[in-house]
Amino acid sequence: MAGRYLETYFTPKVLTAQQHYFGRSQNIPPQPEVDPLSDEERVFIEARDSFYMATVSENGWPYVQHRGGKPGFLRVVSPTQLAFADYKGNRQMLSTGNLAASDRVALFLMDYPRRERLKILGHARVVDARQHSELVAQFAEPEARGIVERVFLIDVVSFDWNCPKYITPRFTEEEVRAAVSPLKERIAELEAALKAKS
Repeated sequence: MAGRYLETYFTPKVLTAQQHYFGRSQNIPPQPEVDPLSDEERVFIEARDSFYMATVSENGWPYVQHRGGKPGFLRVVSPTQLAFADYKGNRQMLSTGNLAASDRVALFLMDYPRRERLKILGHARVVDARQHSELVAQFAEPEARGIVERVFLIDVVSFDWNCPKYITPRFTEEEVRAAVSPLKERIAELEAALKAKS
């Protein structure tokens, strides 16, 4: 776990809760301002086809939104910056509005088959695609550029890998198809062999 992540979340009330339930609280020494992503995080991020993004509203309520696309749509620009193209949606503008009030963002990325999850903290800004066609060209697939309304740029503060306990493995339709395909082929071979014998 990156140290800045713990330092950010171990507030006085959290330390008090640790003391109450466990008889002691964790002491975190001062950490660097930013924990850069390593190659391990980059590979994981670029393999994802979705993630969850949390922002905080002006009235203090958390808001979580799902984002999806082709694997790699969340781009690792550098060890300290991420970006993704945001497409036309339900026109509520909740995440965009929230980020105009507070730029803090948390990303939650899952790999259900491998039971892995990565949480990322950062500061985000949203730019209008109509005014930044160069960013749309950089961060959107060619076939999707016409439906990009915004580009999110996220400066990474820190990240945390969670343990796999209680993560139920889940598989996409494509993953199930790939796993089942050899079985279907073998069944077809056996059926053909039986038919040839009769």
